[in-house]
Amino acid sequence: MAVKTLKDLLDEGVAGRAVLVRSDLNVPLDGDTITDPGRIIASAPTISALAEAGAKVIVMAHLGRPKGEPDPALSLAPVAAKLGEVLGRNVQLAGDVVGQDALARAEGLTDGDVLLLENIRFDPRETSKDDAERLALAKALVELTDMGGAFVSDGFGVVHRKQASVYDVAMLLPHYAGTLVATEVEVLQKLTQDSEKPYAVVLGGSKVSDKLAVIEALAQRADTLVIGGGMYYTFLAAQGVSVGNSLCEESMIETCKSLLDRYADVIHIPQDVVIADSFSADAESRTVSVLEIPDGWMGLDIGPESVERFAAILSGAKTVFWNGPMGVFEFEKFSAGTKGVAEAIIAATGKGAFSVVGGGDSAAAVRLLGLPEDGFSHISTGGGASLEYLEGKTLPGLDVLEA
Repeated sequence: MAVKTLKDLLDEGVAGRAVLVRSDLNVPLDGDTITDPGRIIASAPTISALAEAGAKVIVMAHLGRPKGEPDPALSLAPVAAKLGEVLGRNVQLAGDVVGQDALARAEGLTDGDVLLLENIRFDPRETSKDDAERLALAKALVELTDMGGAFVSDGFGVVHRKQASVYDVAMLLPHYAGTLVATEVEVLQKLTQDSEKPYAVVLGGSKVSDKLAVIEALAQRADTLVIGGGMYYTFLAAQGVSVGNSLCEESMIETCKSLLDRYADVIHIPQDVVIADSFSADAESRTVSVLEIPDGWMGLDIGPESVERFAAILSGAKTVFWNGPMGVFEFEKFSAGTKGVAEAIIAATGKGAFSVVGGGDSAAAVRLLGLPEDGFSHISTGGGASLEYLEGKTLPGLDVLEA
């Protein structure tokens, strides 16, 4: 990606300059408690580098999916507090996006200060499909800076979105890729252009329809594609096997048949599953062959034989990409499959493989299951962006940086 980077901006000098930074601080909350601060921690280096160099840092971010209006439950107040803790400096939170409070606080910034604007999606123009509406918000955001303002794109989790704070602002200010975005792109280029063989892909998640494009793209590139999670049961149904009450996309069965036929030598699916009589943490469970799922029961994890088989497949890999859990890892009883496959990837990494965890639920599983984050070569902060990049889609937030 031929773009200017944070280093270029720092070399130019930022002392006394206002710098707009688009970060991805969309962390999970339990009430007002952050349950996984991973994205905040990952975003801190770029913000810290700018502040330490004397910039007046104005951070833009979203949380959840507000309907274009303020929602107290989705305020960035907890995020501002945690970001300040991580940075080791005070982080102001504006009471609005581009209103009077945001403008007053921006005007009052001194060198090294950090201001976090309130949830950018509280303004409906952020996600508008109308170019003029988005551009109007972008211009209002730029007005928070001065004549020497700059924009740093560091929210990799949103670069696949054509939104005001991601795309339109970059058209109005000198723009740079933050450390996080630059690193993510470098990693993805390694997966798509410079991957060492054998190349293994592990895909999970609930729906085949969500992953169809990436399955098609990676099945042509990888030597091995392991499929688990809820979407596996649609593949099982495509083989004419009863899946009981397991998640199954009826409309995708024929597509799965085609995938299994065309990539029979690449796609690997579980042979045993952990089933439950209900979708709950304390459900009655047992492990059965995939051919023995009874009516009324549902598969919630892959079984131990499948974990062992997948581990053997992964043991010889030189490149591994993992996106999506193998089961309902949030329930301890159904977390062994995800943990076992993750441990196999860690073991392969220890033998020299380049491994990438593709963000989203996979990254959350690493932390929830107590797995060592440094056991993987890279843990992405943008699951959706990573998948769209691997599918070969255009990512507006990256394209505009090259303009």
